Amino acid sequence: MTDPRMKIPGGDHPIEIVRNGSRVIVRLADSIIADTTNAVTLHEAKYAPVHYIPRADVVMSLLEPSPTTSYCPFKGEATYYSVGEGGPRDVAWCYEAPYPAVSEIAGRLAFYPDRVDAIEVREPAEEPK
Repeated sequence: MTDPRMKIPGGDHPIEIVRNGSRVIVRLADSIIADTTNAVTLHEAKYAPVHYIPRADVVMSLLEPSPTTSYCPFKGEATYYSVGEGGPRDVAWCYEAPYPAVSEIAGRLAFYPDRVDAIEVREPAEEPK
């Protein structure tokens, strides 16, 4: 059964998900909290592209689940993660069970650029500084 609130991406609200062959590094407080060459990048309508990173490439021990949730009619229900020990709140979000049109982002985390110190996109051979 489908969620009656679900909308399908299309001409008026396109969504494209592409495998990102680059290295994506997320930094916060002088630490690398995510480092992957397996990100997918979601391009949605007029929004900035968003990199979704596999949980295996995120230092999950630095994050804790947040009580925050949200809903997108194109993607579904999102849960959020904050940095533990009084760190920044809701720095990342995840769609555990997204709608079928965006199933490639399931279980991956995306980070808010203004809530972390940097989201770097590099060629895979480049090493972080």
